Amino acid sequence: MTIHFGFERTKLFIGGAWCDSASHETIDVEDPSTGERIGRIARGTERDVDAAVAAAQAALIGEWGAKSATERGRILTRLGALVEANVERLAELESRDVGKPLNQARNDAKALARYFEFYGGSADKVTGETIPYQEGSTVLTLREPHGVTAHVIPWNYPMQILGRSVGAALAMGNACVLKPAEDASLSALAIAELSLEAGLPAGALNIVTGYGHDVGAALSAHPHVHHVSFTGSVGTGRRIQEAAAANVVPVTLELGGKSPHIVFDDCDLEAALPTLVGACLQAAGQTCSAASRVLVQRGLYTEVKERMAEVYRGLVAGPASQSRDLGPLVSAKQKRLVIEFIAKGREDLTVAAEGSIAEDAPSAGHYVAPILFADVPPDHRLAQEEIFGPVQVLIPFDDEADAIRIANGTEYGLVAGVWTENGGRQMRLARALHCGQVFINNYGAGGGVELPFGGVGKSGHGREKGFEALYGFSRLKTISIKHG
Repeated sequence: MTIHFGFERTKLFIGGAWCDSASHETIDVEDPSTGERIGRIARGTERDVDAAVAAAQAALIGEWGAKSATERGRILTRLGALVEANVERLAELESRDVGKPLNQARNDAKALARYFEFYGGSADKVTGETIPYQEGSTVLTLREPHGVTAHVIPWNYPMQILGRSVGAALAMGNACVLKPAEDASLSALAIAELSLEAGLPAGALNIVTGYGHDVGAALSAHPHVHHVSFTGSVGTGRRIQEAAAANVVPVTLELGGKSPHIVFDDCDLEAALPTLVGACLQAAGQTCSAASRVLVQRGLYTEVKERMAEVYRGLVAGPASQSRDLGPLVSAKQKRLVIEFIAKGREDLTVAAEGSIAEDAPSAGHYVAPILFADVPPDHRLAQEEIFGPVQVLIPFDDEADAIRIANGTEYGLVAGVWTENGGRQMRLARALHCGQVFINNYGAGGGVELPFGGVGKSGHGREKGFEALYGFSRLKTISIKHG
């Protein structure tokens, strides 16, 4: 089978086949590194969503629904192997589509393969329980698929988020309808082709590209969707949850973040420094779990500021193909939003250091030089709001209580990093921080495939990754047998 990795993808993937959208309209695909149009995708409609949901329903009562957990796992394992065999082509596609440096896109493709491998291996390992109950009775529980699951994924990590969402849902036996971001649909469409080669039955995975107000809205409100998974902004997440509530279906929301590094004066600074910067600037800062706030104890604050500033002055943003320190932002719109934040910071704050944009970077590309602000008040806009760009702030603190107060002092709660050699302090901070993940003397920006991921507050609810995702994509049934 010949897999198509091109930029002209003007058909939808429904019921295991490629078909025209009801609108017969397309959306331009832009290369963020150059600002040039490089292809097109189909503009889906509500009618296309209806067709995709119907195909998923048919799969559940047909071949896909008849597959055992072991058979589902084997298909996902084959899909992971096919992704691994096509890492370079997928990485190039992703790099051109979203502006991600080629080396980072390659890592994303490898992570996608790992997701399918992990969920392929775990599909037949989700078990129920027996519950002690009345004499003469046996009570047991089963985990069953929800049915049709909707997946609305963003543009910053298209491959990884497809893997952690769709992979877990398929492993549990759900049939999926995926709406990728209109700015980042190419890799998802390539995965659809690989899924056919892996032997995934028709209708188990359906992909409808298009705009959020067309496809995303119709999908989240569809009466025959039984679970909705969304990763993206707080505002859109709220609307999706409201739409799903009308049908009383569960929703997994992975939303924004304003994650802190908390650096105590007893830390191993040499080990911490590369991560302090890298955990913010991966994907040009367009990461929900980016550690965009660096809280530093006053005794170490000046040294950290000077050393981070030195790193920042050497950072260069450039075309994705060059694998510089960071690539462009995904779109002109995102660039405008980030520049507005930076302009506000220049008015109120101290610029500790700035990076640069490569001289050979195309002028129409969406580049923003990375910037570090120092001595930032904890209640300043740049310390409170998710910027989604290469902007990091330094905030001094006095003691543990002060650090906890500042770290917990936003509406978000996704990830935190704590840097200290004090074992008691490590556990105190890990328990006190209001977030879904805490990394001690490291920072995984979401962590590995195996680690449950999700937030509290306006960072969302529900968990993805690991076995927790499998539980989220299933419903529990209790069976009570009276046998005397």
